[in-house]
Amino acid sequence: MLVKMWMSDEVITAPPDLPIMEAADLMKREGIRRLPVVDKKGRLVGIVTQGDIQEASPSDATSLSIWELNYLLARITLEEIMTREVVTISPDTPVEEAAVLMREKKVSGLPVVEDNKLVGIITESDIFEVMIEVMGVRRGGTRLTLELEDRPGALCEALELIRKHQVNILSVVTCEECPAPPGYGVVVIRLETTDPEPILEELKGAGISVAEVRTLQAKG
Repeated sequence: MLVKMWMSDEVITAPPDLPIMEAADLMKREGIRRLPVVDKKGRLVGIVTQGDIQEASPSDATSLSIWELNYLLARITLEEIMTREVVTISPDTPVEEAAVLMREKKVSGLPVVEDNKLVGIITESDIFEVMIEVMGVRRGGTRLTLELEDRPGALCEALELIRKHQVNILSVVTCEECPAPPGYGVVVIRLETTDPEPILEELKGAGISVAEVRTLQAKG
């Protein structure tokens, strides 16, 4: 799955000369936390967050009058407070690489750029949606956590045992960081069934360790 499949392509943007008061109103009205700044040619030149605007605004303890405050804020533009070195990503990048980049750079959203033009944005909410889709959460069923030997073919053997029961496999996820006995790895398999007992008997009969079983209701 690629970034372009999950990004928002209708991006709210602003010009560099927009006063920060207007930018704050725009972000509040649109319910967004970050505002890409683009020039007249549609090129990304910066990004501004709610935090940037708050830092640029006078504190509540200021001695300025309301008229002086409004005058000051009307003169400060996005160009003066925006981050110019923006972390971006290509629309053809795998979505998992976007997740890693967001974590490494400690950002909650990435502008998507192609041919120097802003074509979309992908946020942490989009990444959560990818995870929900990949894990098959909304379809309910049964979630099995298996401890499999760390050797070639171990996963295929487990899946073949499940296949014999003619049950759809909604997702298969390996977890390198999950605790497991030495020489074993953890695999989480979600099945489209609410009656896993025959499968559990088959797995256990083959010597496969079933660490956890959960039957889940379909969501939405």
